[in-house]
Amino acid sequence: MTLTTMTTTSTQRFALALTLGAAMVAGLSACVPLVVGGAAVVGVGMVATDRRSSGAQLDDQGIELRAAARVRDIANDQMYVSVTSYNRQVLLTGAVGSDADRRRVEDEVSRIVNVRSVVNELTVGSSSTFQDRSNDLYITGKVKASLLDAKDIFANSFKVVTERGVVYLMGIATRRETDRATEITRGVSGVVKVVRVVEVVSEADLAASQAANQAAAQRGGTGPAPVTSATPSAPSSSSTSRVPLPPMEPLPPAGSSTPAPSSNGVTTSPVR
Repeated sequence: MTLTTMTTTSTQRFALALTLGAAMVAGLSACVPLVVGGAAVVGVGMVATDRRSSGAQLDDQGIELRAAARVRDIANDQMYVSVTSYNRQVLLTGAVGSDADRRRVEDEVSRIVNVRSVVNELTVGSSSTFQDRSNDLYITGKVKASLLDAKDIFANSFKVVTERGVVYLMGIATRRETDRATEITRGVSGVVKVVRVVEVVSEADLAASQAANQAAAQRGGTGPAPVTSATPSAPSSSSTSRVPLPPMEPLPPAGSSTPAPSSNGVTTSPVR
């Protein structure tokens, strides 16, 4: 390992520790009805190497803030909702008191400008306990550290969200990267199930994006080029997205033990 790699890894680990510490203080209150952005690690190096365009990153921040405001407007004592946006796709996790509340939250979030899809993983029932949230933060930290330690995967390709031991992997990645990240996450103690909410791109599309990033850096440009598919999805009439967006592509079954995609468009991968 080179000195540069060691320094980068140490910096990322330090940022991870700081962020999880802050999330622990802010997110473990017994009276928190809403969490924005999960426990995502944000740092200068990670933003610079993000596979989303700079516009998509800004849109995701705006989406999460607007979603937070809308959920607060309709929140009740039985509602604990976590909102995470990645490349304008929103993941809803947590618990609500009824199916009507579940549908209402999804409807409110889906109408926010720039949201192109919503993955509704809200459950109907009691909200998570203090111990549940503490355990989820701990699992999230272990998963992120394990992805960071892997030598054959780019950890910043994935955002990690955990809800009662279920780990959600969000990101833009190739099939190989997605399968590898799933394998690593399955090996982390405490993980009950892995749910992949990943936009799958080809190796060719990824290589083209990386080449564009290098060219932009040489010209003095800032921010990564968006990773786009050769067949981008048609823009929604309610969206004002500024860059082409790759379509959601469910991962095909890798074998008989891998279940088919669920009805909401995500692929669930139970731990072996």
